[in-house]
Amino acid sequence: MGLKQTLQVFELLDSAWASGEKVKALLAEYPDVAVSVQAVSGPKGKTDFVKIVVPGRDGKRRGGSAPTLGIVGRLGGIGARPSRVGLVSDADGAVAASASALKLAEMQRQGDSLPGDVIVTTHICPDAPTLPHDTVYFMDSPVETEDMNEQEVSDELDAVLSIDTTKGNRIINHKGLALSPTVKEGYILRVSEDLLRVMEMTTGQLPVTFPITTQDITPYGNGVYHLNSILQPSSPPAPPWWVSPLPPSAQYRAAALAQAMKPISPWPVNSP
Repeated sequence: MGLKQTLQVFELLDSAWASGEKVKALLAEYPDVAVSVQAVSGPKGKTDFVKIVVPGRDGKRRGGSAPTLGIVGRLGGIGARPSRVGLVSDADGAVAASASALKLAEMQRQGDSLPGDVIVTTHICPDAPTLPHDTVYFMDSPVETEDMNEQEVSDELDAVLSIDTTKGNRIINHKGLALSPTVKEGYILRVSEDLLRVMEMTTGQLPVTFPITTQDITPYGNGVYHLNSILQPSSPPAPPWWVSPLPPSAQYRAAALAQAMKPISPWPVNSP
């Protein structure tokens, strides 16, 4: 159970002075875990990108062949100071990803290493801007989506688990967590049976899923509606495996979709 680690990370990030260096310090007692912090500035501020590598017993970083899993904590910011005081719900991605790394590190210290390497990435920004959105405002990001993908997705990943909060819409009317369908090379596939089974085992409840559309796997800023940023790791410029660029056919569909989503001008009143 990762409740202890979740509470540790929650308390650490619930601060106007939260930073990537504080997350790094939290993991300092685990010598086999590598943590790097990179400050990145954008048009709306700056944030600390955190990368945590938990090596597996047969991972590629130790010369093994086990697949490498990426865990991406997606968010705009953990806080919206000064307009909002305290930790905002958008911090869920950073909290869940960082807590996962902390739990994996403790498991490793207790002799329970996973077969493959796990690379956890997220970013820490306690004063991010907000973005108008229906039904409630979204947290905006101080840096561009392309910059986030560059920091959070790399060629060494064989699969990516993206974590994001979805409280700003009506798609998931559920208190807890839910799974999306798998996205591979610009195509939306079926929901993974393995992940559904893991969800059943860990929650003790029937699994919950949510729908996504082609719009959600297109880059932000293209003028079409997105559920949130959870699928943005599937649209970086040079990604691996199921997180890869749209093939030509999908690019055509995305362009056609963007055109179709443009507002239709009202019929002129004095037209015949």
